[in-house]
Formats: sequence, structure tokens, C-alpha cells
Amino acid sequence: MRPNEPRPAEAPKEPIRLEQPIDGRMLIDGELVESAGGGWLESSNPATEGYIGRVPDGNAADIDRAVAAAEKAQLAWAALSVEQRAACLNGFGDAILARSDELLAAEVSDSGNPAAFMLGDIRASVARLRYLAGLGNELQGATIPVDPGKLHLTLREPYGVVGRITAFNHPIAMAVHGLAGPLITGNTVVLKPSEQCPLSSAILGEIARDALPPGVLNIVSGGRAAGDALVRHPRVKRLSFVGSVGTGLAIQRAAAESAVKHISLELGGKNPFIVFPDAPIDKVAAAAVTGMNFSWQGQSCSSTSRLFLHEDIHDAVLARIVEIVEAIKVGDPCDWDTRMGAIVSKAQLERVEGFIRSAQDEGARLVAGGERPRGPGFDKGYWMRPTVFANVTQDMRIAREEIFGPVLSVLRWSDFDQVIEMANSVEYGLSGAVWTGDLSNALRTVKALKSGYLWVNDVASHPRAVPFGGFKNSGIGRERGLSELASFTEEKSVGIVI
Repeated sequence: MRPNEPRPAEAPKEPIRLEQPIDGRMLIDGELVESAGGGWLESSNPATEGYIGRVPDGNAADIDRAVAAAEKAQLAWAALSVEQRAACLNGFGDAILARSDELLAAEVSDSGNPAAFMLGDIRASVARLRYLAGLGNELQGATIPVDPGKLHLTLREPYGVVGRITAFNHPIAMAVHGLAGPLITGNTVVLKPSEQCPLSSAILGEIARDALPPGVLNIVSGGRAAGDALVRHPRVKRLSFVGSVGTGLAIQRAAAESAVKHISLELGGKNPFIVFPDAPIDKVAAAAVTGMNFSWQGQSCSSTSRLFLHEDIHDAVLARIVEIVEAIKVGDPCDWDTRMGAIVSKAQLERVEGFIRSAQDEGARLVAGGERPRGPGFDKGYWMRPTVFANVTQDMRIAREEIFGPVLSVLRWSDFDQVIEMANSVEYGLSGAVWTGDLSNALRTVKALKSGYLWVNDVASHPRAVPFGGFKNSGIGRERGLSELASFTEEKSVGIVI
């Protein structure tokens, strides 16, 4: 859904509400358990600051139990045919959809993201689970003709136990669709959800307990102790992480201390959106707002948060963007008509506010937002209006550092080489967009940009079959399609004398 689209026709009219606080458990070896240390993580609603539930605060002992369970289950799971594993995953998807109302209430209350968009997240995650499950038989080895007296072939085999750590902005989506690749290829998984939005993982554990064989999926909630133990565990040879650059660098260092591991990282972004003078003003303005992901309060690594407008259309596009942004409905995430909710935590809000102050101090011009919404419903919680800055230059913090909040930076350009230099000057290289009716301009721009995923005359679309991942400090490895499946296998070469 785009920021101003109506809610789905099948959505209920009443706001989605969490009926009572969630008292969650972890899933280890098919059992719902508390932490070995007895600790708990409590969650509060970022829109109200009210208590909404708790999950166990897992530690190294819990990770060790989960890895042992995953190891025990892995050989039998890998011995199943691809069709049998796919049937299990499709049944898992059916069970997720059957409890989508509960998951949605937990997601909205825990993350602050609007219900209309989180409903789409849940459905899309199951669709991707099913897609990758169906793609399993397409992952094949090869025969290599070396000499007539020998046959050389390659086999694809699972790593064994895969560790996956997810981020807070799409909690259930990242958990669910991130399981399909490792599971369909014969691995078992230990999942550590974000400690900032862990509640839906407790429901997911209940679903998996009944839908998957014991030990195939283990879910250990917790903070840094659990995450560090999973990363360092010597019998976890494949790791997948979604989060910040700093944490990604720390994971690489920590993982290498216990074993040689295959690690994929989907990290931050400071993504450029380059607009040429022939671009249609209204379409570009709408795309700029959509690409900024205000629907998730700007909390998306692929947000095109640096908008480079050619000087010939700069003022017209900027004026239209301000009109669209000021019409976005900010409010209760449980309301189906809300188009932007609350920022995930007090700490994240303070980070966003710090960037806004920095931008003003450095001379950027605030043209929309920049403050907390006013009126009923905004006296508590972590709120910020969708914010747009003009007169931004590349030396400013808001043009160079990832904010992970609802702040769009607009820069002016006239020279092609200069705009490419500015676009590539940051440490990130996750995604980007180009808007032009000139195919030559489009092709030379996408070839020049150092980003892993680029849109031309589009933004924010992520087809399931197209590899997604970053250059530079935005990550390593690719998700989606056959690239994702292959990454969860090791290639074995076999030579046979015939």
C-alpha cells in the first residue's frame, strides 16, 4: 500500500486491539519454555507507553539448548524430500494466516506501525514462504565435462544449524520469510527476534510448535546476551542478520572468534533518489513520499531518504511533496485509516530529534514536520510528524548518516557527474532510484551508482524472485529467489572414475 491509499476492502471497520498483555514463551525442541536464567523482557506500546506483554530474556544457556535441539532435528529434516519439507512449510503458512488477527494486534501494539500496512506484511511474508518452498526443486547441482574417463558433478548440501537475527521494523515478516530459505534447503534454525518488538515471535513459536517437527525451528527471545551467544556458537556455521551497520560489524568480528562462518548481512542505507528534469512532477513527488517509507515512520533500511532534484524542476516537485506529506494521517496505529504511526522507542525518537536539530543548526531549511503532532492521542508515546528538509548539502549529517526515522533530505543538482559523486559519497550502498524518460540517462545512472538494488521510474517494490542486498557497508549476500536458496547450501564437488 502507498501512503494515501485506502485501507483494504476486507479490513474490519473497528480498530485492531490487543485484548490483553501477552505472556510469551520461547520455543526450544518443540516445547514452550522460560529462560534458564528466569529473566523477562517487557514490552510497551510506542503509541501509548503502556505495558503490552513480556517474553523470556534468553541467555547463552538457552541458545545452547536451542542449538542442540536444532542439531538433533537437522539430519531427519534434511532426509525428507523437498516436496515433504515444502508441504510442512505450506502448512506452517496456513497456520500463520489462521492466527493473523492475533499476530496483527501484537505487531501493531509492539512496533507502532499502522495496522493497514502490517496486515500486508503478514500476508506477504506467507506468500514469500510459499514461493521459496515451491522453488526448492529448482536449486540444482551441475555436471562438469573434464575428461571422458571421469564424471564430475556438484551437490548442494545444507550447512546444518542456521542462526537468524531480525530487526524491529518488520518483526513477523522478517521472521517468517527469512525461515523459508534455510528450511527448504534442509537446515534447521535458531531465530533470535529483536528485543524491541518480540511479542509476535511468542505467537509464532506457538504456531511452529504445532506445525513443524520439534527442533526444526527454535525461537530464543532476549537481548544482547542471547544474540552474542548465537553469533559465537561454534556449531552455528551459517548466520543471517538484519539490522544496523555497527551491529553487523560486531557480528563479523564475534563470529570469527569461534569458527569460520558464512554470514549474510542486510544492513543500513542512505539511499539516493535521482530525478532528471524530464520526470513528471506529480508522479515523482508521490514516489518520493512512498520511497521514504513514511508508512513505517521512515524506519526502513531501503528508504530513499536522499532526494536529488534537478534544478529545473526542484521547486515544483518540492512544493508537491510538502502538500502530500502534510496530508498524511498520523495517529493511532490500531486505526485502519492511519497512514503513519509511532516511532518504535524513546531512544529512537531522541535520535531522530537530534538529527532534526543538527539539520537546522547546519543550515537546512525545514519545510514540513520537524515536531511532535498536536492534539488528542499525542500526549504520550513517541511521535514525530513526517519531516522534509530542503537546502540540504552533502556535508550535512542528515545527508550522510542513516537516521532511520521520518526525515527526507532534498538536495539540488545540475551536473550529472556531481550528482553521481554525491550519491556515492556515503558508506552505504543498499538501494536507490532514478526517474527519467530517457533510457540513456537511466542506464548510465544505474551503472554509475554503487548500490545493490536500483529502481528506474519506480520505488519501494520488492518482487520475490529478484535478489536484494547491499554494496559497501550496507551488507553482504543476497535475499530472495534462487540466490537466497543457494546461500543456505554448501557446494560439494564429486569426481567419479567411470
